[in-house]
Amino acid sequence: MDQAAPAIFIFEPAESIRDAISAPLLGCGFEVVRVTEKNLLIRLLDSRTANAVVLGPSTINPSYPFDLAYRIREFAGAVPLIAVVANSSEELAIAAVQARINGYVKYPLEYGELRRTVTRCISADGNPSIGPKPGDGLPGGIIGDSPAMRNIRGRIPRIAASDSNVLITGETGTGKELLAQVVRDQSPRRDQAFIAINCAAIPDTLLESELFGYAKGAFTGADGSRDGKLMAADRGTVFLDEIGDMSAYGQAKILRMIETKEIQRLGSTRGTRVDVRIIAATNHDLEQLARENKFRNDLFFRLNVARIHLPPLRERKEDLISLIEYYISYFNQRFGLRIRRVTEEALECLHDYDWPGNIRELKHLLESVFVDGPREDISLTDLPPQFRRRAIELKSVSGNERERLMWALSTTDWNKSKAAAKLSWSRMTLYRKMARYNIMRAG
Repeated sequence: MDQAAPAIFIFEPAESIRDAISAPLLGCGFEVVRVTEKNLLIRLLDSRTANAVVLGPSTINPSYPFDLAYRIREFAGAVPLIAVVANSSEELAIAAVQARINGYVKYPLEYGELRRTVTRCISADGNPSIGPKPGDGLPGGIIGDSPAMRNIRGRIPRIAASDSNVLITGETGTGKELLAQVVRDQSPRRDQAFIAINCAAIPDTLLESELFGYAKGAFTGADGSRDGKLMAADRGTVFLDEIGDMSAYGQAKILRMIETKEIQRLGSTRGTRVDVRIIAATNHDLEQLARENKFRNDLFFRLNVARIHLPPLRERKEDLISLIEYYISYFNQRFGLRIRRVTEEALECLHDYDWPGNIRELKHLLESVFVDGPREDISLTDLPPQFRRRAIELKSVSGNERERLMWALSTTDWNKSKAAAKLSWSRMTLYRKMARYNIMRAG
């Protein structure tokens, strides 16, 4: 039996605003229920299940902005609440944290932002039928609303359609291969082969036979001809992972293939035309390697046509909550559990970590937590010992936390984004801390 579509209640009295809020959700697998009266909303919540409630901007009371949210919690305590606000302020953000608002979206809406927020909140609430499916490119295609990830998300359709070579840079674990798959999946070659080649793992002695194939009799034991990986990718996409670790010999072979669009089997005297798109990735600075004569300049220029840089997780910690919610949904499906969320104490510990292994490390951390099977929420005691030790160390200096927060705010002229970056926190963590310490700018 098909599962019922998730019901999204939209409470907004103004018709034009209500229609604008509804538009991004229609046709996306949701049942959109539009409500104009507060008492009707409460009755509906008391009589049927809502998967999320969206509160429109005209429902916000200037003196007590989220009074309705507190009433909703009485009838449907766990339902995700998403606030659409016309004017953002420090006081409003703190009030949202105190009212346990799950999502916070500005009006007029940016295309797709409300849909992404609703999907994220529903997935975090344990509903596996909506949102990204595990393995679809980067988690959820591309998860994150940090400026860097928004920029990447906006560029991908143009890059995918161009059929030009692509160079993806970024530290280990940032998702370079998954991003390459996203580019391929949005390209005209989406229905053709995607062949990934680890350039660091192929020794020169096997490079030609692995990449280009070999003819019968090319070497002892070559009883027949065999296509290499490049021929297997004909009309498709080749992903050259860790291209910065490829030997000079391998670089020369790849360069010739790109220039001539031909491959030559080992032991053959004839070339064969091949039509492949190259997407390369590296965690090295290829420009620096080229200056040191450790990477060919001419190959770098041919690869560096469309360039995408994936920032490390420590530089986009505002995306950490979205990534955690995605993996909670993912591992709930995999382990048959219904974990709801990460507690605030555990989340702050995760925010304070530098994530040298990036998204891959985050995924492995959460998987290890799920193996031990927490109950409903992932608490600090559910995290691995190294994280608990770090939390204890941080608590030993927490007496200065208010002073550090005040320092960050004052040195950035109370710019919340810059202050959060100085402290390696997300904006929501910053607002939670401001609410905890009752910090508000005077005047």
